[in-house]
Amino acid sequence: MKQTIKEIKEQLKNIQDLNDVYLIQLSEDSRKGVQDLLKRHKKMLTAYNERYHAYQERLAFDRQLLSANQSLLLAGTDEVGRGPIAGPVVAAAVILPQDTSNWVEVNDSKSLTHQKRSALAEMIKQQAQAYAITSISPQEIDRINIYEASRMAMKEAVLKLNKPVDFIVVDAMKLDLPIQQKAVVKGDRRSLSIAAASIIAKVHRDQLMMNYAQSYPEYGFDQHMGYPTKKHLSALEKFGYTSIHRLSYGPVQRIDRYYGL
Repeated sequence: MKQTIKEIKEQLKNIQDLNDVYLIQLSEDSRKGVQDLLKRHKKMLTAYNERYHAYQERLAFDRQLLSANQSLLLAGTDEVGRGPIAGPVVAAAVILPQDTSNWVEVNDSKSLTHQKRSALAEMIKQQAQAYAITSISPQEIDRINIYEASRMAMKEAVLKLNKPVDFIVVDAMKLDLPIQQKAVVKGDRRSLSIAAASIIAKVHRDQLMMNYAQSYPEYGFDQHMGYPTKKHLSALEKFGYTSIHRLSYGPVQRIDRYYGL
């Protein structure tokens, strides 16, 4: 007697291997409902396998940097918020846990939904050996420029960790620290620890901008997070710049009116 669609759906929940004999058996079932289920499940498994393979590559990248001594501590660090014309630049540093089996989805924060980032950020903070988050104000960005502010934020995040690290892997720049380090282009895609840092930094900064939106509701900071969208630029022209705008950035430099609370 053939299984019902409901029974097949339940059994598929336990099938994680694309080569499982049960999937081969289902491919011979002519019912359209079964074939639809099979197609969806194979698609899901294929996507997961791709994510798992990418996760393994990110983890291996970090581990290879410590190939001589896996007992050393490596921290990944990243920043978010270089492009916005308002709000701080935020950086985070993360030391991976010994067991990263729950970190398959930890990837470049820009590739994740807000909901997924938020859930992963909580997991990272709970499971990491150590993490730290820092921010540099718009005023400081104006004073030293965004490149130096980004470096400062990441340096401070590393120093803020409650464990001394032996190696730093950094997204695309070098830090002024007497610690062995490697700058990695597109590091949030290649290093698991950088990806983790990018996620908690992004979630932290987004929350800051949502808080600012309550003080400056006209600007929509909770929607564009300070980036120069059409709505943001329109509000800037209409109301003037605020205390969280970066005065050294072109779109803000052109505004001569201050929006004071």
